[in-house]
Parts: sequence; structure tokens; C-alpha cells
Amino acid sequence: MDVLTLAFLFLIAGVVAVPLASKFGLGSVLGYLIAGIALGPALAAFHVDVVALQHFAEFGVVMMLFLVGLELEPRMLWAMKTRLLGLGGLQVGLTTLAVMAAGLAFGLYWTIALALGLIFALSSTAIVLQTLNEKGLMRSDGGQAGFSVLLFQDIAVIPMLALIPLLAMPDLMDLAPDPHGAPQIEAPADPNAAPDATQPMDENAPAGPGWIDTLPGWQRALVTVAAIAAVIVGGSVLTRPVFRYIALARLREIFVATALLMVIGIALLMNLVGLSPALGTFLAGVVLANSEYRHELESDIDPFRGLLLGLFFMTVGAGIDFGLLGQNVALILGLTLGLILLKGLILLGLSLVFKVRGADRWLFALGLAQAGEFGFVLLSFTTASQVVPQGIADVALLVVALSMLLTPGLFILYDRVLAPRSSTAQAREPDVIDDAAPIIVAGHGRWGGIVNRLLLGAGYKTVVLDHSSAQLDMLRAFGFKVFFGDASRPDLLVAAGIENARMLVVAIDDRDKALDIVRHVHHHHPHIHIIARATDRNHVYELYAAGCRDIIRETFDSGVRAGRSALEALGVHPFDAERMARGFVDMDRRAMVDLARLYDPDVPIHQNQAYVDRARAIRAETEAAMTGGRSAYASRIDRGWSPPVGRSSPM
Repeated sequence: MDVLTLAFLFLIAGVVAVPLASKFGLGSVLGYLIAGIALGPALAAFHVDVVALQHFAEFGVVMMLFLVGLELEPRMLWAMKTRLLGLGGLQVGLTTLAVMAAGLAFGLYWTIALALGLIFALSSTAIVLQTLNEKGLMRSDGGQAGFSVLLFQDIAVIPMLALIPLLAMPDLMDLAPDPHGAPQIEAPADPNAAPDATQPMDENAPAGPGWIDTLPGWQRALVTVAAIAAVIVGGSVLTRPVFRYIALARLREIFVATALLMVIGIALLMNLVGLSPALGTFLAGVVLANSEYRHELESDIDPFRGLLLGLFFMTVGAGIDFGLLGQNVALILGLTLGLILLKGLILLGLSLVFKVRGADRWLFALGLAQAGEFGFVLLSFTTASQVVPQGIADVALLVVALSMLLTPGLFILYDRVLAPRSSTAQAREPDVIDDAAPIIVAGHGRWGGIVNRLLLGAGYKTVVLDHSSAQLDMLRAFGFKVFFGDASRPDLLVAAGIENARMLVVAIDDRDKALDIVRHVHHHHPHIHIIARATDRNHVYELYAAGCRDIIRETFDSGVRAGRSALEALGVHPFDAERMARGFVDMDRRAMVDLARLYDPDVPIHQNQAYVDRARAIRAETEAAMTGGRSAYASRIDRGWSPPVGRSSPM
């Protein structure tokens, strides 16, 4: 099959499968796996070398670790040190030991069991983070704990890539299978037999370091240290003048080429001295994390990383041995469910130690219970390094893929079964509210925190409720008096003094819970003045229908300020710009009331003809009023006047 036809097949499979998988909540990684599974028969019919494609696509992992390094700013790591090292380190360490113990119980040699423990300790960063963001759970305590563990796992891949080649033991190749018996699996290769060291490796496997093996030990160590130092010093000293020089060309494609040249060059250097290319690019990313070119590098490398990783996951899907799965379906399903159960129990235990409470505990445990996409990379690496026999690696690959396929079901279990029960059981866990105030603030994040600080600064007393214990611990460290609890629970609102309060500020970022709070308070406590945060225009209409009349769109005021600043930069007098901005705000608020009365949640906005007609009329009225209010500066703009250079925006 020619290259163009092969590229077309992979692209069309990805374009069709990934959006469908995302629509059904499966995530992009599973979409790529499904696309590869669908392509498998066609690739086999045309005798396409899937393994060679997989080795090429593995460079996407190198790029991924470069981007991970770019994200690791020292300040962020220091702020997360407790959970990053404690929670993440214990999860990886305990899971590795538990899986290793299970492998030894099955009769595997200790190096193989340890390698499998390292592989299965990892979780799917792509699936978990995407799901948490889609469900709005990233800022919850369970979401933050999960993010800390995933970040540690991404970092831990680097020492794993360095450790795995050290587990290769030539003496093991001469050993007979353990008589006590790992389970006999019908596979193309004997799962208990290590690869024969005397036989040549697969021609598609990565080439060894070659010349460096001929050096004495001290010289090899010196060359290795020199290579790492070259990456660190080069990243610190050379990249800035090089990129400044490249920027003079003002050609984006040259900058992209330079970024790729840097990543590929570092990978080649690491491969030359016998180190993992991923290690070198990760170090380079960390060195450049505080560089002024960091965001440009991210935007340039990310598309290539995404395409290559997508190709890698598709080749993994195409390489899944369904014959092996059919012959050993009970064993492989048992291993998969056993892995999920084992990791879930370890994560639950750690959640108790690190005080992840209520429904967040289940979110943390179930969300990270699967194996991850790095497992595919490490399994390929272990077989190439002659650490894990191919037969066992094939079974492990199926376990990784199936555990990832089951992940959406775990989140459904959390959403529909465990989260509601945990919310009820959590009635005894919230803080005892021993304070009273005329103002209750529900949610102390970016938006609610500003409101609360303004009220406190003006001399008003508030009672703050927030469901993120990590957020509240941070606030208490700065002297804020806050209480842990879910403000959507009526009993907690009563405990907070809702019956005697004058005002409720609903600042949580869960739009459904915000609606529930507004409905309840408007119905049972009509004397309360409710101020509610809206995420978008539709949310405004829903809150209006629920009874709230003081609704603030979270991005509206900042957008108006930006528009006013744009008018001033174009030459409009600040007084006229302010007057026009205030007029726009007044007209928009009146328009929102009119449109809220026409809004129908059961009809898409663009199909609601009464809404569309009124919106068009309001837009025409607004533009006419704004045009009439333009100052004399506008005519200068129309004649080609340029705004002043170097002017700063007003605060």
C-alpha cells in the first residue's frame, strides 16, 4: 500500500471515529483506539507493517513529554508539593508494589513483575483530564487530587524509561518457565519464555546505542553527564539568541521548523549516548518553562504531538490481538477488573489519609483506576529492551486497552450511583457553622472571592460556603473565615442563617446547582435578595425563570471594559467612551429582560422566531444609539487616522 493511501485511511478513520467517541463521552484516546481497531483488518489484508508505523509515531510521546516539561514551572510545583509528592508518589509506589506482588504470585520473574507494576501504576491523563473538564469537576477536591497524581505520573515516566533497560537480564533468557506456573496463555509466543538474547531483535525495534557500549564505564558516565549538561546549558543559554534571530525572518513556518529541529536534535543526542529521547526533551522543556518563547513553542509543537499520538493510538488499536482475547477472554477480563479493583482500593485508602472527603473520594478513586496511554509506550519499550516477553506484553496491552474502554462506565457509576449517595452521607461531614451574618456567599473561587473581598473591605460581615476543602484550607491560611459544605443543601443554608439573612451571592461554577439554589431560596425565602453568577446568556435566562432578578454574567463587565479601552485606543475621548459603554450596558440589561421573557428552554434559540425577531430589533436599536453617540473622533478614524502608539489601557 502506497504512503498516500495509507495516510488517507488513517486520517479518515480518525476524523470519523474521534468526534463520535467524544460525542458519546468516550474521549479522544478511545476514539483513536476504536479507529485503529476498525482499520486492523484492512491493514492486515494489505500486509502493512503496523509495528514500524508505531515506532515512528512514538515520537509523539517524546513531544508530549517536552510539552509536559514546559508546563512544570517551579512555583506551581512548589505550591503542589504535598499532594504531588505525597499523594502522587504513594499512589505510584504502592500500586507498583501491589502489582509486582500479584505478578510474583502468578509465577513471573521479579524483573517482569516490577516492569508490569510500573506500567499499570500509570493512569490515563488524556481520558481523565478531558472528562473532568467536560463535567466541570476539575476544581473539585477530587479533581485537584487527581490532577496532582496525574502530574506526578507524567513526571515518573522519565525515571521509568531510564530504569526499564536496567531490568533486562541476559541470564534470564536461559531460564526455563517457572514450574509453579504463570497462567498458560494461548499466544503466538510463550508468555513465560523471555526473549532469546542470542537472536536478533525485531528489525523495527529501536537501534541500540552502539559505539557507547565499547567505552569503559567511567567514559560512558562522562559522556552521559556531558549530554545532559549540553541539553540544560543549551536550553538556558542558546535558545533565546537563536529564537530571537529566527524571529527576525517574521515567518511562522521557520519558527515551527526551528522548534521541531530543537526537539528532534535533542532526541538524536539522547539516542546517541544511549539515553531515552523522552528524558532529554523533558529536561529541555523544564529548562524552557520560564522562557518568553514557552507559549510559542507549545503552539508550534502541539499539532505535531497530537497527530503523532493519534497515529500511535491507532496503531495500538490495529495491533490488538483479538484472537488472543477470544482464546483467553475470561482471564483477560479478570485481570482487567482485578487491576481496576486493586488501584481503586489503593486510591480510596490514600483519599482517607489525605482527607479527600465525600463524593470527591469516589471521583478520585474511580477516575484514576484504569491503566493509561503511557502503558502502550512502556510496553513497547519493555519488549524492545528484552525485559518483558512479547506474549506477556500482548496480554498486558489488552488489559491496558480494556481498562481504558471501561473508564467512561466508571464515571457513569460515579455520576448516577455514588455521587448522590455520598452527598446524602456527607450531611455529618460539613463544618459546624458557628457564625451568622446578613450575607451568605456560596462559592469562593475566582468570581465569588472578588465579591467577598469587596464586601469585607466595605465593612460587611459574610458567611462563606464552599465544597472544596483544599480551597478552604488555602483561604484559612490567609485569614478568611470559611466553612466547608455544599450550598445546594437546604439544611446547610439554614445552618448558615438563610432565614435571617438579607442577601445570598450564588457564585458556584456548577450551573445546575446554581439553578437549584436559586429556585429553592426564591420559593422558600422570598425576602432574600439573590445575586447569581451566570456562565453565559442561556444561563441568564434560566436563572431569570428560576426567580433571580440580579444576574451577573461572569465575563460581561470585563468585555465592556475591553470594548471601552478599544474605543479610547481608536481616538474616542475617554468621557465619550465611558458614556457609550454605560449606554451599551443599560440597553443590554433592558434587552436581557425582554429576551428572557421570550426564551424557551425546549426550543433552540435560532429556531425561536419571536426571540430572533426581537434580538434583531434590539441590535438595530443599540447600533443606532451607539452610532449617534460617537464623538467627532469617529470621522477621523473613517478617514484613515491611526491610533496613538504606546498608550496603556486604563485599569
